[in-house]
Amino acid sequence: MVPSKIRTVFMRGGTSKALFFHERDLPEDPELRDRVILAVFGSPDPKQIDGMGGATPVTSKCALIRPGSRPGIDVDYTFAYVGLGRAFVDYKGNCGNIASAVGPFAIDEGLVRVEEPTTLVRVLNTNTGKVIEEEVPVQDGRAATWGDCEIAGVPGTGPRIRMGFVDPGGAATGKLFPTGRVRDELEVPGLGKLEASIVDAANAVVFVRARDLGLTGAELPEELSARKDLLRLIERIRCFGGAACGLIDDPEAGTSESPAVPKISIVGAPRDHRDTSGRAVSAGQVDLLARMMALQSPHQSYAVTAGIATAAAAAIPGTLVNEMVGEGVGRTGRIRLANPAGVMNLEVVVEDRDGRPHVKKGVIERTARRLMEGFVHVPGRLLREIELGLPPSVILERDVREGFSAD
Repeated sequence: MVPSKIRTVFMRGGTSKALFFHERDLPEDPELRDRVILAVFGSPDPKQIDGMGGATPVTSKCALIRPGSRPGIDVDYTFAYVGLGRAFVDYKGNCGNIASAVGPFAIDEGLVRVEEPTTLVRVLNTNTGKVIEEEVPVQDGRAATWGDCEIAGVPGTGPRIRMGFVDPGGAATGKLFPTGRVRDELEVPGLGKLEASIVDAANAVVFVRARDLGLTGAELPEELSARKDLLRLIERIRCFGGAACGLIDDPEAGTSESPAVPKISIVGAPRDHRDTSGRAVSAGQVDLLARMMALQSPHQSYAVTAGIATAAAAAIPGTLVNEMVGEGVGRTGRIRLANPAGVMNLEVVVEDRDGRPHVKKGVIERTARRLMEGFVHVPGRLLREIELGLPPSVILERDVREGFSAD
């Protein structure tokens, strides 16, 4: 039976926002659970007018939390993208920004033993089977709500949450290099041959050079959004890259088959540019320019999990990213990544194991905070459908039948 209202906590994690639920409060049946989540968010309506979604890829997100399922783990965390313009709840891959809010959520919900001034929360991301260690500042027994940490894309400062992605290689595919190569040549219909590096560390990412697409890597999201043909081409490259690494069966249907994973990142050499706030960023302040897509739209900043993959690629000789940043940056494991919102600082530890690179840990700092807690009401229409045993409503059926367009 689906309750007419469900307790939720609305949280910002890094540059994203999500509704957090205790998994026990949602229906156990996966199909029924997804119908409830779609209704709560207001999807598939792309404006999500009749729900809690924010109508953008970075605000249409959901986190399901439960007590740790194995020794040494404090909480299990399942991430979900909730579809915009299409009725889907996608559980492929993880969101590192939302993951940064899991530690504070667990502390404030009484799921972990609290220690001051810092509580270590060990989180298992069930999407990838990977562990994230979160060092969360604590004040008066609760997650701190203020601090001096500033991150690109978020106004002001917040509590400094240090995140360590433990052994992140192969999170989506089981291999750091899913194709077995540090560099691939993709055959993309309508484009021809294109060199790419596909790296899976915290998330699978297809890396391509900006210059190969006639770009610099400094383009702002609105510039990319205005070029519909380019967006379609980038999505096509992503789908063929996904097929190359085994995440997509049919690249011609890749958008509907796997809209969120793999990610795609367009990388360019450092150059003077401006970020979305108008701030000037000099070439000497960064090691790499990078732009990525979020559900077929230009990302306003950069996904944390993609950031870990980018840092890993930068540190491993032979990849397109390593070629772009140079051997000096690669040896340190530290990279200053310029994205539309500003500069993201990342660090990875890469070691040699039997002659092959192994990413031991990827580290980034984020901020997060609780925005609201309360009850979200489930639409009566859905409750009636479920009570009568009816299939999803006509709008959902029509949406699935017609599919999703990048336009």
